[in-house]
Amino acid sequence: MELHKPKHVVLVSSPGLGHLIPVIELGKRFVLHHNFNVTVLAVTSQTSKTETQILNSAFTPSLCHVICIPPPNLVGLIDENAATHVTRLCVMMREAKPAIRSIISKITPRPSALIFDIFSTEAIPIARELNILSYVFDASHAWMLALLVYSPVLDEKIEGEFVDQKQALKIPGCNAVRPEDVFDPMLDRNDQQYKEALGIGNRITQSDGILVNTWEELQYKDLEALREGGSEALNMKIPIYAVGPIVRESELEKNSSNESLVKWLDEQPNESVVYVSFGSGGTLSYEQTTELAWGLELSERRFVWVVRAPTEGAADSAFFTTGSSESEGDEGLMYFPEGFLSRTCNLGLLVPEWSQQVTILKHRSVGGFLSHCGWGSTLESVTNGVPLIAWPLYAEQKMNATLLSEELGVAVRTAVLPTKKVVRREEIARMVREVIPGNENVKKNEIRERVKEVQRSALKALSVGGSSYTALSQVAKTIEG
Repeated sequence: MELHKPKHVVLVSSPGLGHLIPVIELGKRFVLHHNFNVTVLAVTSQTSKTETQILNSAFTPSLCHVICIPPPNLVGLIDENAATHVTRLCVMMREAKPAIRSIISKITPRPSALIFDIFSTEAIPIARELNILSYVFDASHAWMLALLVYSPVLDEKIEGEFVDQKQALKIPGCNAVRPEDVFDPMLDRNDQQYKEALGIGNRITQSDGILVNTWEELQYKDLEALREGGSEALNMKIPIYAVGPIVRESELEKNSSNESLVKWLDEQPNESVVYVSFGSGGTLSYEQTTELAWGLELSERRFVWVVRAPTEGAADSAFFTTGSSESEGDEGLMYFPEGFLSRTCNLGLLVPEWSQQVTILKHRSVGGFLSHCGWGSTLESVTNGVPLIAWPLYAEQKMNATLLSEELGVAVRTAVLPTKKVVRREEIARMVREVIPGNENVKKNEIRERVKEVQRSALKALSVGGSSYTALSQVAKTIEG
């Protein structure tokens, strides 16, 4: 009698920690929950040391077979000085298509399904050529997915720049999107990244289904709008599976600096520390770095701040280079106000460039997260019951900040966008005190209670029989045939 062989799924990831980490974690779920064999094809940046560490960490290769694809040569294809990270990603993945096709075609037995991240959607025809099921994995949330797939319609209906519109952008069945909240590719319709985003929006529906990093109870309305649901729906006509929250459950190897960080956290009172980090790509200006330092000091609250050298360039200028420089984080220490380090030596801890974020957010002493609102970081925060200070910088982070503060009620945010105006120290201090309140501040206990509700909802969705567990099981059954 022939033994049953586990199904083999191939996941394709574009460069960048925000893309790579959720793809790997999704792969692990197929292995651990459904006994699949999983291969991850990761197009790398070769400039991020942290990206390499994640790919080579002990836990990843033991569960998923990882094949790294070197980044294609983009000389002559983009303007290195002007191309946005979205344009760069799309061109990289387009140029990597022959390598992706070659690797997949040589895998034996043939994979049962291919799962592409949103920047890999030009490779969907490879699945058709090889008669393999194809899925798109959107590591962001359902509202963002709705805007992305509806953007080709908005492109035809609206004249002029989206950011100049007087009315919010209406999406069937979803909350409207304020013009100032649109994701970065929609900021300039003449930029190449806009055309790239329209292409993604059109191609997503060519797959056999979409996996999105949210859960039914969190975004029921948006998910229903994406599905076939009458006049107030986008009628995608392919299955939409809410399989999130997909977040890291393990960290990189321990080292002396990580152990000293945990030791410091162990010594702090419960929910007394605000964690400050702008993700793998976010950077601040020199002036904003100074104001943030003053704000943390004025708040009189404990903090852990992941420091990256300030820049006057784009807010996402570290996207492809996180961890590439041994001294970059130390250089950032030069830009603090005079005397800041000595005055806050017993109040806060500075971490150069990169941190064990999940370890920090899981710690009992952490009570708030001043965050760029990348969706991965957002999920890591709410699944650990930590409220946020929303500080959006790029990509879809402005939408995320609006979702978190106005719909879900788990975040406070700045009065103006940090990308438009420097956030001053007094406002920073106020927001930190709101999420790390004293006994006199009852209002923000409501935010803490709300984030705990979202945390419980997420854990329930992921548990056996929960909505996200069931959704991924449905995908697995379809793949198994």
